[in-house]
Amino acid sequence: MKTAEIARRYLDYFEKNGHTILPSASLVTDDPALLFTVAGMVPFIPYLSGDVPSPYSRVADNQKCIRTLDIDEVGKTPRHGTFFQMLGNWSFGDYFKEGAIRFAWELLTTSEDDGGLGFDPADLWVTVYEEDDEARELWLRLTGIPEERIQRLGKDSNYWSTGLPGPAGPCSEIFFDRGPEYGVDGGPATDDDRYVEIWNLVFMQYEITDVRSKYDFTIVGELPAKNIDTGMGLERVAFLKQGVDNMYETDQVRPVLDKAVELSGKTYGEVHEDDVRFRVVADHVRSSLMLLSDGVTPSNEGRGYILRRLMRRAIRAMRLLGVDGPTFAELFAASRDAMKEAYPEVEADYARLSQYALAEEATFLRTLAAGSELLDASVEETRRAGGRSLSGSEAFLLHDTYGFPIDLTMEIAEEAGLSVDRAAFDSLMQEQRARAKADARSRKRQLADTSVYRDFRAHGETVFTGYSDLETPSSVLGLLVDGQPVTRATQGQIAEVILAETALYAESGGQVADKGVIVGPGFELDVIDVQKPVPGLISHTVEVVSGEVGLGQPATSVVDAVNRRAAQQAHSATHLVHAALRDTLGTSATQAGSLNRAGYMRFDFSWNQALSEATKSEIEEIANNAVRDNLEVTTRVLPLDEAKALGAMALFGEKYGETVRMVDIGGPWSRELCAGTHVGRSAEVGLISLVSESSVGASNRRVEALVGLDAFRELAAERAIVSQLTTHLKAPRDQLPARIAELQANLKAAEKRIAQFEAKALGERVPGLVERAQQVGPVRVVAHAIGAVGAADDLRTLTLQVRDRMGTEPAVAALAALVGDDRPVVIVATNDAARNAGAKAGPLAKTAAAVLGGGGGGRDDVAQGGGPDAHALAAALEAVVAELRSALA
Repeated sequence: MKTAEIARRYLDYFEKNGHTILPSASLVTDDPALLFTVAGMVPFIPYLSGDVPSPYSRVADNQKCIRTLDIDEVGKTPRHGTFFQMLGNWSFGDYFKEGAIRFAWELLTTSEDDGGLGFDPADLWVTVYEEDDEARELWLRLTGIPEERIQRLGKDSNYWSTGLPGPAGPCSEIFFDRGPEYGVDGGPATDDDRYVEIWNLVFMQYEITDVRSKYDFTIVGELPAKNIDTGMGLERVAFLKQGVDNMYETDQVRPVLDKAVELSGKTYGEVHEDDVRFRVVADHVRSSLMLLSDGVTPSNEGRGYILRRLMRRAIRAMRLLGVDGPTFAELFAASRDAMKEAYPEVEADYARLSQYALAEEATFLRTLAAGSELLDASVEETRRAGGRSLSGSEAFLLHDTYGFPIDLTMEIAEEAGLSVDRAAFDSLMQEQRARAKADARSRKRQLADTSVYRDFRAHGETVFTGYSDLETPSSVLGLLVDGQPVTRATQGQIAEVILAETALYAESGGQVADKGVIVGPGFELDVIDVQKPVPGLISHTVEVVSGEVGLGQPATSVVDAVNRRAAQQAHSATHLVHAALRDTLGTSATQAGSLNRAGYMRFDFSWNQALSEATKSEIEEIANNAVRDNLEVTTRVLPLDEAKALGAMALFGEKYGETVRMVDIGGPWSRELCAGTHVGRSAEVGLISLVSESSVGASNRRVEALVGLDAFRELAAERAIVSQLTTHLKAPRDQLPARIAELQANLKAAEKRIAQFEAKALGERVPGLVERAQQVGPVRVVAHAIGAVGAADDLRTLTLQVRDRMGTEPAVAALAALVGDDRPVVIVATNDAARNAGAKAGPLAKTAAAVLGGGGGGRDDVAQGGGPDAHALAAALEAVVAELRSALA
C-alpha cells in the first residue's frame, strides 16, 4: 500500500465519521517558541490550550513535520526521520477516550478491501498510563484485545504535557509487533525495535501548574472541555504495510536512496556504514525539498541554518560514499518525483526549489575545498612540530566557522598519519549545544505561555477598523501589567491593553505597527507597540501618560495619521517594486521577506547573483512609472483557492486562512495576498528611490528603498553634495566622474612614488643595522627598533633584507616598529643555519608579542608578533635575545 494511499484511507475514514478535513499547515510555524512544526498538534495548540475557541468540534489532517533533535539517529534506526507526516484526529470538547479508542482500532483492523488498513489484531499491543484504569477497561471492552497485551507504563512514556502550565493528560499508544526475528519478547515495555509505535492517543483532561519538569507538576483539576489529540506516524505505517525494514525503503523515500546508490557505484545492503549514509542522503534530501517548498532558504541562523545543515550533511554523506562532485540535480529530482503525488507544489515550484538547492551545493563544495586547504595547513604544521594529533579546538574551528564536517577532518587526518582529539572536539560541541538549549529554554519561557490571553480571546476576535477609519471608539476588555491580568493601570506604568475594536494596525506581513494613542475619560495612553499574541487577538503595549485606565472603561484608539500614511506609501511601494522585479528578472524572482515602515521599504527575493546598475535602474524606473500612471489600488476578501486561481502571489511559508485579502495595483499587474494597509492610488506613493542592493544568502538578494518625502530628502542631500563637488573641483556636473577619476589616478601615482622613496630609504638602512649585530652563542643577532613605518609589509621586507645581508652563517634579524596608526609590530626572520642551530622565528615572535600584550607566531623562517603596548618595544626585543640565549643553551 503506497504512502499516499494510507493517508487517503485515513482521511476518508474520519471524514465519514464527522470530522472536518484540514490541509497540512506549513512546516514554518508561527509559534514563537518553535522554529518548525515539530508535531501534528502544533497548529492546534491555541485550540487545545483554550486560548482560542476552536471553530471545529472534530478535525482530521495529515500534518507535515520537521524534527532534528535526533538527527544523529537518522539512518541508524528503522523509524528516525527528520521529515515525517503525522496523521491526526482531534476532538475539541466532543468525543473523548471511548471515541478515540474505537476509531483507532476500527481503522487499523478493518480489512483493506473494506477501506481499512488491514492490520491483524494479533500483531497489536497497547500501552496505557499506569494510573489510567479507565483507558485500560475501555480497550478490553471495545476491542477484545487480550489483557496480557495491554501494558501499564509511567509518566516518562505515557503522559503528555508541553512542559508549561496548561493542558495535560495520559496517553495510550498502539504498537505493532514485527516478530521474534526483530528482537526479544515482552511487548513495548522492553523498549525494543521489535515493537513499533504506530498511533498515540492523548487524552487531554487535566489542567496543570507549578511545572518543575515535563513529568513533575501539580494537577489543578480537570479541564472544562476535554480534548483528544492523536497522532499516527505515516512513515511508520508505510514501512509496515509495504513489507520493508525501515522508513527509508518506503515509496516516498527509496527513489532518492536508489539514485544515491547509482551515483556512488556501491551496493545497498553490503556495508552497514554505507547503508547508514545512503539513508541519511535519502532522508535529508527529502526534508530539504519540503522545507524549501514551504519557503525556508539556506542561511546561517534559525530555520535557514537547519536547512543548510541538512543539505550539507547530505553532501558530506555522498562524499563519504566516494562522490566528490555535485549530485543534488539528480537527488532532488528523484525526491520531487517521489513526493509530487502527495504534494503537487514540489513539482509546480521545482524551478525555484532546485535553484536554491543547487546554489547551496555549489557553495558548500567551495567551502569543502577551502576547508581542505586550511586543514592541510594544520596537518602540515602538526607534522612539522612532531605532533601526532590535531587539536580538538582546530577541528571545532573548521566545523563551526567553515562548516567542515568532523568526519572529513578525521578522514583527511588519518590519511596523513594523524589522529584528531575527538574528546576535546566533542566537549566543545557539547558546550555549544548546551548554550543553544539554554537559549531555546529561555525563548520558550519568555514567549510560549499565551494562556493569559485566553479569557480575552473568548470574547471573540478583535475587530480591526483601520482599513477605513483612523479613530475608533471601543471599550477596555483586558489589562496586563508585567504579563499578569490587572483591573487598572496608573500613570507611568507600561501595560497591555485589549480592546474590542481598534483602528491601530498590529505588526504583521512585513508592516510595522501603527503609532498613536488610546484615550478615554480621564486617561491618555501612548501606544508603544501593537501585536497579535494569539490568532485573532490584538494587544496594545502602552505607557499610561496621564490618569488611570480600568477594565470596562470606554476607550478610543487614535492612529497617528502622518505615520500611517507614510507606512501605507512604503507598503504599496513594496508591491510596486516586487512587480517591477518580476517584470525585469522573470517570475522566479519570488518574495522571501519584506519590511515596511514610514519612509522605508526592504524587499528580499530569490535570486542568485548581484543586480547590475542597469538592472537596478530599470526596476526603479518601472516602479516609478507605475506611480506616475496613478494606478487604482483595490482590495477584495475572497476564498484562498479563488485568489490563487486569479494569480495572487503568496509569501512562501506564510500561514493563510480559508479566506484572504487580495490587493491589486493596476489590476493583475500587481496582485498579492496581503493584510496590510495601502494607498488608494499608486500616485499617492510618491517617489521611490532604490538605495541599496545586497546579498542575504546563497540564493537571496535584498533591495532597500526610500519612499515619498524620505526619498525626496535623500535625493536633495545628494544634489547638495554634487553642488559642493562642482564648486570645489571646478568642474560641471557631467564632468565630475572624469575629474574624480583623474584625481584618484594622480593620488595613486603619488602614493606609489612615496612608497618607492620610503622603500629606498629603508633599504639604505640595511648596512647600518647589520653593523649592530651582536653574537649570541653561534648566532649573529640584529635586534633593533627602527621607529615608524607605513605598513607591516615594509618592516617584513627590511627584516628579510637584513637577514639575507648577514650571509650564510647562523643569523637572526628581529626588527620592531610602530606601524600605520602607531601599532607596535615585531618581525623575526632566521636563516637555514640559525634554524639548524635551534633558532626558530615563530617562538621568538611569540615571546616578543607577549611583552607587547598581544599574540604572535608563524613559520620557523619568518614570523610576526604585536600588541597594544607601544612603550614596550625595547623590552620586547630584549626578550627575543633572552629567549634566543635560552634556546641555544
